[in-house]
Amino acid sequence: MPDVLLLLIPGLPLLAFGVIGLLTLFRWNKGDAGERLSARIALGVGLVSLLLVLWADVAYFASPAPHVPLLPWLHSGVYITSISMTVDGLSLTFATLIAVITLLVTRFSVNYLHREAGFQRFFMVLMLFVAAMQLIALSGSAILAFVGWELAGVSSFLLIAYNWQSRVATANAVRAFVTNRIGDVGFLLGMFMAFSLFHSTEWDVMLVPQPLESGLLIGVMTLGFMAAALVKSAQFPFSGWITRALEGPTPSSTVFYGSIMVHAGIFLLLRIHPLLEQAPLLQYLLLLLGGLTVLFGWLGGLAQTDIKTSLMFSTLAQTGLMLVSIGLGWYTLALVHLVLHAVWRAYQFLHSPSFALHTQWQAAPRAPAWLRKQRWLHNAALQRFWLDPMADWLLVKPTLALSQETQVFDGQILDKLSGTPGHCCGISTLADMQAMQQGQKRLENAIGTGSGLLGKLMQWVAEKLEWFEQRLLLQRGAGQAQALLAALSRYQDRIEGLLSQPRYLVLLVVVTLVVIF
Repeated sequence: MPDVLLLLIPGLPLLAFGVIGLLTLFRWNKGDAGERLSARIALGVGLVSLLLVLWADVAYFASPAPHVPLLPWLHSGVYITSISMTVDGLSLTFATLIAVITLLVTRFSVNYLHREAGFQRFFMVLMLFVAAMQLIALSGSAILAFVGWELAGVSSFLLIAYNWQSRVATANAVRAFVTNRIGDVGFLLGMFMAFSLFHSTEWDVMLVPQPLESGLLIGVMTLGFMAAALVKSAQFPFSGWITRALEGPTPSSTVFYGSIMVHAGIFLLLRIHPLLEQAPLLQYLLLLLGGLTVLFGWLGGLAQTDIKTSLMFSTLAQTGLMLVSIGLGWYTLALVHLVLHAVWRAYQFLHSPSFALHTQWQAAPRAPAWLRKQRWLHNAALQRFWLDPMADWLLVKPTLALSQETQVFDGQILDKLSGTPGHCCGISTLADMQAMQQGQKRLENAIGTGSGLLGKLMQWVAEKLEWFEQRLLLQRGAGQAQALLAALSRYQDRIEGLLSQPRYLVLLVVVTLVVIF
């Protein structure tokens, strides 16, 4: 198989993301005809991507070539990074699974989301997610996998907040997004240690046993990647966020948390299993956390009353079993379990709406009698073992306290050093400055006080402009000039309001990543 065609497997969905986004931006895909156009683009790209993956499968069995370098990316001194692909049994198995399930879910979504207000947005983000997961599966280096890792997190955030008018959906999306950033810290630590030890993040370099390297440093690097995997797959104690992520439509819950993205962490652990074998203590830790995840998923599932949450807890129990298999060194068993579970769970999630309809929305069965008799255990299962309050106590409250202390430091020291208006003008922190920029807070005097030569010059210019505005335009030129200024002000406020919304900021981040990478 020509090497450049490997880039099309994640590249085509990324291109579809851009095309559907442009069509939506310029309103060229409105109405039923626009839905058909976007659906055909998504289905066509999904089918071609699947055919390319199948071709790669055949080519691998004909002439195995696990590591395929494609393009140079970074070469600085002894540090080398390239755009490369890993084409082995593990990556091709996961890539084939991704291509098949996402194509089926795309076809399911065409009818399921017909005439939904967010139809175009859903398919645009779904294509971004497919590209991200294929990057994770086929990347030849940790840094390229990290690009896919982040794009998958962004698309997850956007689809959890699909119903962005709901405060619950947006709050849960932010919660899931922020929690996954903890795993990103581990991923970055792993890449930093890889650069320090091997001057490269290529998998074929990192995963070769290095007897001369420090076992402690290898363990720290492995722990970083392992932390990223545990958070992404919502393993204990990071399991609390995933039940909040079910606010999106059923098709997105299927591909993200039922069958595909929830297994990304398991895939990463299978990828780095040579590193795990060099750190036996981490394998024991995997056994412990996998066992706790199995118990959490099993007991939590018994106490749930809705079908999607019950399926999610069952998914956690199964991924916990995969973690136990990896900890015991049964990598092939874990991979087979991953594939079979992903297919079965995708079917269950997609079938859940019709199942609820066929059962006429009957109430879920009560928890087993033995669990109800153990009140403390039953309450713990109902409260999901208080993982969310613990996360608030360990992470959210310290972060809020740190931000408040930072604002005090900002107002007492940084503002004075930079010449920013201080307490006399009602502006003492960056939060006040932001409120002033958004029109929620005004300076007490008409013109701020400049500091230094440049500050005094800017103050003088501002005073002259204010005089021009007040004396010539607003008072004497009432009429066309005033109407023009008012219209421009309204348009400026509207643009500023749009840019201040999180979804547009995230879109700018995504576009920047696409341009860079």
